[in-house]
Amino acid sequence: MARVAAVLLVCLLPASVAAQPLTAAETEAWREDLRFMAQAMERTHKNVYHAISRENFAAMVSALDARIRTLARHEVIVEMAKIVASVGDGHTNIYPTRDAKIGFRTLPVALTFFGRDLYVRAAHESQRALVGARVLAIGDYTTADAYAAVRTTIGRDNEQGARYWAPILLGVPEVLHALRITPAIDDVPLKLATADGERMVVLHPFEPLPIMAGDTVRVFDRREGWIDLRNLAGSADALWLAHTNEAFRFEHIGALLYVQVNRIQDSDGETLARFAGRLRDEIRRTSPETLALDLRLNRGGNGGLNAALVRAIVQSEVIDQKGRLFAIIGPATFSAAQMLVDALEHYTNVTFVGEPTGSKGNAYGDSRLIVLPRSGITVRASVYYWQDWHPLDTRDATTPSIAAPMTIDAYRLNRDPALEAIQHTKPPQ
Repeated sequence: MARVAAVLLVCLLPASVAAQPLTAAETEAWREDLRFMAQAMERTHKNVYHAISRENFAAMVSALDARIRTLARHEVIVEMAKIVASVGDGHTNIYPTRDAKIGFRTLPVALTFFGRDLYVRAAHESQRALVGARVLAIGDYTTADAYAAVRTTIGRDNEQGARYWAPILLGVPEVLHALRITPAIDDVPLKLATADGERMVVLHPFEPLPIMAGDTVRVFDRREGWIDLRNLAGSADALWLAHTNEAFRFEHIGALLYVQVNRIQDSDGETLARFAGRLRDEIRRTSPETLALDLRLNRGGNGGLNAALVRAIVQSEVIDQKGRLFAIIGPATFSAAQMLVDALEHYTNVTFVGEPTGSKGNAYGDSRLIVLPRSGITVRASVYYWQDWHPLDTRDATTPSIAAPMTIDAYRLNRDPALEAIQHTKPPQ
């Protein structure tokens, strides 16, 4: 097995997060936050013990309370994230990508799962040689074991929800060190499979972890000074990634009307209800053969806005037919977007295409924020139980009738397997 050791000196940030145990005063402050968190979650969450028993939850809190004095700050935060994730729903969480107070950092690479394999999808210009490499191991863990470890920190409704978040957290040095995936916080060894064989590199913290928007997936957006795998094809972005900054839009592709709804919210210039009316009028005016509603980047918003869009489709009898109406879904389809999927399934003749959703019809949601008094860190807890499916429906996701997962080769070439599958489906005569 050929190994080439390459230490990539990319630490543009000072090593400001040292793995030092807490002082006595810091220990007491974190213990106070831990107690506050446990009590506030019990008061706030609709049913905090729906997936974990009261006894086991209390045992996790007690165990961390006893260990805090031996831990560093980032380790305490990750252990608290484990406790919150144990509640077992996607709206109950501590996420460093949603809270600047946490102050974690990221590596000069962006990781993405394509199927079961983890790839370097993008990298800072200084690491362009790594773009497209498959990740075989991180630190002392295989990729599969690293995923299993980071999964314990992720609030999720199903496995797709975990696989959506995991690549982001697998690029956070503080998370990797706290989970003992890497032995040192400022050195992250990666074992990669490249076109030239296996390669070992060591990466270092690069910049503060970007704070992510809650309702639209923006991780695929182009970044100045970074190289994305799809840059290398020299072709235009696939439609699903060409307008991520827009809340909703449509355009004609031959006889197909492509509709993208990236968040269930009104935009600055138009309400979702008005957009739905425009869409209905466009269908009447042009009579497209097929319609593809793309929800892959939609993380939710206000589920109360869904009715207008569903009503517009139901009123468009020319398109609300099997073989003519399609919706593209995936692991990021979540929250109010899942509610839209549920309504489409119930009221229309839709055919789902793509990959299973990151949520399900019967799920806890609508987070409320719990701000910890000493650290200022935010915990989210679900306050409602939404039951869009029958009470005995045990599905953990909406599964597409036409499977069309995004592959590494399709992504590299700016192709869209889901849209291609729809275009190759013959509409009814």
